[in-house]
Amino acid sequence: MEGKIKIKLVRSPICTPEKQKRVVKGLGLRKLNQVVERPDTPVFRGMVKKVPHLLKVVE
Repeated sequence: MEGKIKIKLVRSPICTPEKQKRVVKGLGLRKLNQVVERPDTPVFRGMVKKVPHLLKVVE
């Protein structure tokens, strides 16, 4: 059984490159301070590593 990670959008992706906006959207984040729960897999970990300045992993 895989664990879960909670990801929070802490900075706006407005002035970021289109690729980074797509990563944020792919994680299912739309609003600032929104928290989503995703499976703790290498796929989602990699997405978080692409935009660490916009996201925060919440415990």
